[in-house]
Amino acid sequence: MTKEVLESDVYEVFERIQDPNLVYPDYYLNPFHAYDEGNLSWLAAAEAEPATMSIAKRAIPEATSIEEANQIVRGNWLNVIEEHHLKYSGNCQVNDILDIGCSVGVSTRYLAEKFPSAQAVGLDLSPYFLAVAAQKEEKLSRPKPIRWVHANGEATGLSSDSFDLVSLAYVCHECPARAITGLVKEAFRVLRPGGTIALTDNSPKSKVLQELSPVLFTLMKSTEPFLDEYYMLDLEETMRKVGFVNVCSVLTDPRHRTVTATVPY
Repeated sequence: MTKEVLESDVYEVFERIQDPNLVYPDYYLNPFHAYDEGNLSWLAAAEAEPATMSIAKRAIPEATSIEEANQIVRGNWLNVIEEHHLKYSGNCQVNDILDIGCSVGVSTRYLAEKFPSAQAVGLDLSPYFLAVAAQKEEKLSRPKPIRWVHANGEATGLSSDSFDLVSLAYVCHECPARAITGLVKEAFRVLRPGGTIALTDNSPKSKVLQELSPVLFTLMKSTEPFLDEYYMLDLEETMRKVGFVNVCSVLTDPRHRTVTATVPY
């Protein structure tokens, strides 16, 4: 995968997609996931998809393959989103989707396939990740190609009331608490009334995570500098304070929860 990416035309895509004037938040410039440059490197971008796919295999170890594990994990996540939206949106159709912190577009592609009539937008702080995502998308024949935006999820620059669904998949545990609050506020701003937010990430109530050995937990924290802040934050209450209603949290696999909520009319 690394060789494929670095020998492709991804560099040209990078030049098209990067916003050279974007100011990165301080926390984003730190070493991350054992990469000295954090997410701002080609190596991190090239290795992101296999790393993301492996999340599902750890969550569903009995699955016979990574592909099967991902179908289970992503299927559960998408079903929770769809069920919440059908129940609380007041018959609002999903026409526009924003995937904040989309990385190399794995979650964005799942969302686009689940809601094929919608226009999906993937947004990320890393132009390297976005270039890999866009380069892969160019090879697909999708009726509505995914749009990719290089921006800060706390200040997207996108219009208010312009999306029906905002997703953050495995993003919050990588952010300090103040950034999580900023992301939730921005999601509230860009969602239309009746729109749905969906955040999927590690569950503080997961028995699997609670029972990790001290060695494994210490190893995990060593590459996730904001993990403690994430676990200490009351995410559901944060969403309510921002203005969301119908806040629901569901354990969608043994490790992860999906928290959904609605922008009131």
